[in-house]
Amino acid sequence: MSLQHLPLLGLLLGCAPLSAATAPVIYSVRDTGAVGDGRQLETIAINQSIDACAKAGGGTVYVPPGRYLTGTIVLQSHVTLELDAGATILGSENPDDYPSTKSVWGDDAEVMAPLIYAADAENITITGRGTIDGQGAIWWRRLRLNDPRKFPPGPQTPDDFAEAKKLSRGRPHLIRPVRCKDVVIAGVNLRNSAEWHVHPMLCDQVRIDGITITAPATNAHNTDGINPEACRNVQILNCRIDTGDDCVTLKSGSNELGRRMGRPDENITIANCVMYRGHGGVTIGSEMSGGVRNVVVTNCVFQGTDIGIRIKSQRGRGGVVEGVSVANIVMLDVPTPFVITTFYTGGDKSGEIHPVDEGTPRYRDFLFSNITARGAKIAGAITGLREMPVENITFSNVHVQAATGFTCTNVRGISFQDVVIDTDRGPALILRNATEIDSARLRTRTPHEGTPLVKAEAPPDG
Repeated sequence: MSLQHLPLLGLLLGCAPLSAATAPVIYSVRDTGAVGDGRQLETIAINQSIDACAKAGGGTVYVPPGRYLTGTIVLQSHVTLELDAGATILGSENPDDYPSTKSVWGDDAEVMAPLIYAADAENITITGRGTIDGQGAIWWRRLRLNDPRKFPPGPQTPDDFAEAKKLSRGRPHLIRPVRCKDVVIAGVNLRNSAEWHVHPMLCDQVRIDGITITAPATNAHNTDGINPEACRNVQILNCRIDTGDDCVTLKSGSNELGRRMGRPDENITIANCVMYRGHGGVTIGSEMSGGVRNVVVTNCVFQGTDIGIRIKSQRGRGGVVEGVSVANIVMLDVPTPFVITTFYTGGDKSGEIHPVDEGTPRYRDFLFSNITARGAKIAGAITGLREMPVENITFSNVHVQAATGFTCTNVRGISFQDVVIDTDRGPALILRNATEIDSARLRTRTPHEGTPLVKAEAPPDG
């Protein structure tokens, strides 16, 4: 039943109809000229509906069934963008349809605006059972053409060179609210973003609930699912994410700019989600220079992601990752269930210990509990810095079946409580430059003759 039939429904149910003063304000994009044929550019019509709705004090901008080709859509305070079932917003393949916006990091850089954008707004919502499709294939091709060293053979024809040049301002994200408060993204289907799908930045009170994100597992470069960056009070709930990069990633800026902003990603809940095929199920970093803290990941399934929980940084980033709890997780065919590393771009080149400074990343106070991982290649790997070990990590009631065991390098205060690590070969746990390790309640159901349960090794130099 359409929204305009609600007063009639009230009469049929014996209820008083909504008065003109209380009736919801609804603006259809068709009323401002949108056609929905998938060919005509609808950017002006959709933004005119949003402008009218905002000027009236807020309400709903309704997108009826159809295919709406558009460049950047700008949401405003107190506006809900509702996509009906059968409605599809199609991202334009033309870079000119996405204006430039200022970087939030204070470096005067300009970045390409996303398909759906909001800045300094409050009480904004994107909802419905419709679809937002970034039509990313042409953008992924441009990326490959623009970087022949990484993606040979590179441009071969005049058309190839022309396409490569269209990447000069980067690629548009699908949805990016900036410095917004009270943001809701619920129910919609997102697919094929040119780059990241959902990227809240410097936002407070964000709820992402019941959405589906889909991009090809191959050739869909950098199509992360949900990346809150320097945000507070974020809920990611009941989502299904299947992407060509990390499914959910928590970030807070890179290097000196991120440290100067000093805005951590904090108070994050990720619950009741299913993650497929992406590089990481839930990832922190590598841009975490402003810090990440107070994170709960619970009641999730990871199937076929390259890594389950991945926390990554490197010397020079700085920042602190602390207070992370991961519980009630099932991982199937995840090659490495746990990766915690401070060598995202490479390992130590010598045995020297570097000085501790503002660029030294710190990891501490993590709890992993009630986790089952089957079909892994490596049970897990924790790698800290020689000058700054990863510290205070507890694994409780964790069961992992893997080809090889768990490696801990440059760590302090790691506890294994009721942990089972079954391997096809080798020890369950390998320790390198590890202190204050509690492995008394670690066991295996697949002991190998002549192989210890826990093996201590010298840390490698390279």
